[in-house]
Amino acid sequence: MSTINTIGRRKTSVARIYVSEGTGKITVNKRDYKEYFPTGVLQYKINQPFILTDTEGKFDVKVNVKGGGINGQVEAIRLAISRALVESNEENKPLLKAESLMTRDPRMVERKKPGQPKARKKFQFSKR
Repeated sequence: MSTINTIGRRKTSVARIYVSEGTGKITVNKRDYKEYFPTGVLQYKINQPFILTDTEGKFDVKVNVKGGGINGQVEAIRLAISRALVESNEENKPLLKAESLMTRDPRMVERKKPGQPKARKKFQFSKR
């Protein structure tokens, strides 16, 4: 197997990943993922596709991620890893789809409109 290149997006985060066979080393922006994402919940989200498909420790992952906050970045990485696992083995798709890891979450921040302080909030209305 050669290197698989996939992309994942969430909110304003974009994650480009390169997956190759290896020992399970995950690097995010040239740092270990446990150093980049210090909390256990975020680390679990990155490992979730590997846990569901029983491929933990079988692939090395190099990630370039930018934009958004840490949660958006983690979910972008998770989508990209899921896509790469399906590309490597088509039998992984039903397992990942059942946990809704193959779905791109389309929710984005709503834009601020002119004449309003925020997207939906209005300035105080005065009748007289």
